[in-house]
Amino acid sequence: MSVFNIKNWEYWSSSMFYIPLLPYAFYLAIKARSFGFFSAVNPGIEGSGNGLESKFKTIELLPDYCKPATVYVAKNEKIATVINNISNAKINFPLIIKPDIGFRGLLVKKIGSIEDLSSYLNKYNSINLIIQEYIEFENECGIFYHRLPSEKSGTITSLTLKKYLTVYGNGKSTLLELIHQDKRAQNYLASILEINQPKLTTIYKKGEKIILNVIGNHSKGTQFINGNHLINNDLVNFLNSLNTQIDGWFYGRIDVKYHSFDELLKGENFKILEINGIISEPTHIYDATTGSYFKALKSIKKHWKLIYTIGTTNNKLGIAKYTNLKDFISTYFKYKRYLKEIAKLNAIQ
Repeated sequence: MSVFNIKNWEYWSSSMFYIPLLPYAFYLAIKARSFGFFSAVNPGIEGSGNGLESKFKTIELLPDYCKPATVYVAKNEKIATVINNISNAKINFPLIIKPDIGFRGLLVKKIGSIEDLSSYLNKYNSINLIIQEYIEFENECGIFYHRLPSEKSGTITSLTLKKYLTVYGNGKSTLLELIHQDKRAQNYLASILEINQPKLTTIYKKGEKIILNVIGNHSKGTQFINGNHLINNDLVNFLNSLNTQIDGWFYGRIDVKYHSFDELLKGENFKILEINGIISEPTHIYDATTGSYFKALKSIKKHWKLIYTIGTTNNKLGIAKYTNLKDFISTYFKYKRYLKEIAKLNAIQ
């Protein structure tokens, strides 16, 4: 690990953010008298959004006006069928393809042609996938929202602005040289070079902006910027309105692409790329310029308490029930098996 990474916890292993809090998680489970108390948080999402839910089914919960055109691709589905389905859905190239069950940007890719799509499908046809239209809006953010079942209005606890990995031309250096000169790009070199292979020898004019990856995930180089200062009543009202249109969603993060923040506050010119449940994070904590590692742990602890409060309330009100121990153990081993399968596919990437 470089000195840069040691000082910047956004590059640390995720275990560094969760292992220290495991005693607190056990305390909450004992207090709830169930190790599956979190399963009652979002009854509208499979597993309350534990990471094994279908992204396609979850996207389908959204109102039509704010979700991207999306096609489900079953494993081993014929390429001709896939092409026909995306045509019927009016999805054009470029498009986005990713696993139906996935996390942290794994295997998410922007595809520019039928040839590239066929190549991707041939590599990863052993798992279910989804294809989405590519949203052209320039900006992206993650909004973390929760609402207590007994209340009509919710709360936004995190707003993360996303800055795609970008370099700027100087009229002299090739793109390859610009990438090697960029401190942040060094952490994602292999994937960045692969994505930008056709342009590496290009010399861009001074000040010209070159976005190296348009996938808004930290694992793809995107920088997470704390935008909590932008949270206001208009944004809360926007999320409250959206929440009333999503059955059984009380807690989690939506990832949004939008044209301008002012338009987003008005509910205009935006699309929701994903809706996440209990496994989602308040990603503003990865902005090392506005906080500390211990503040990050405190924020995660706060959100785990919200999971406890919402889950136990839903259980008491009969809105949702806890999963039993057998199902809890089964889910754990299913998660481990899927991680192994994904790890094999990731080695192909």
